[in-house]
Amino acid sequence: ELLVVIAIIGILATIVLVSLNSARQKARDTRRVGDLRQVALAIEMYYDDHVGTGYPAVTGCTAANWSTTLAGLLEAAPGYMTSVPDDPVNSGTYVYMYGGTTTDYALMATLENTSNAALLTDVDGTAVSCACADPAYCIQP
Repeated sequence: ELLVVIAIIGILATIVLVSLNSARQKARDTRRVGDLRQVALAIEMYYDDHVGTGYPAVTGCTAANWSTTLAGLLEAAPGYMTSVPDDPVNSGTYVYMYGGTTTDYALMATLENTSNAALLTDVDGTAVSCACADPAYCIQP
């Protein structure tokens, strides 16, 4: 009888852990969407203050553009952002990317949940050199 009870507890613990993993993925995806929208707002404030030069222009759509060009500009001037966020996982496929010209930009993050509702309203195709095919979540002005 004791072995049966231990087996049942083990099965229940496994089910709970699987459910928690799914909830963690959804939470990370929600954070990604929120982070990109917050950075988009900061970029628009930057644009309003720099109408003559426009958005930060970079070559390609890369994580390096995110962490150097974008972070440097938005963190340097007071009022935009105190720190530009990084992807919750921030390794491999899961990094934030930025591509921009003086007249347009794109922000990109790869979502873990391929059926996330946010993927229905994002930009698909190629946006300012960012390949925005699902599960990539992309926004632009």
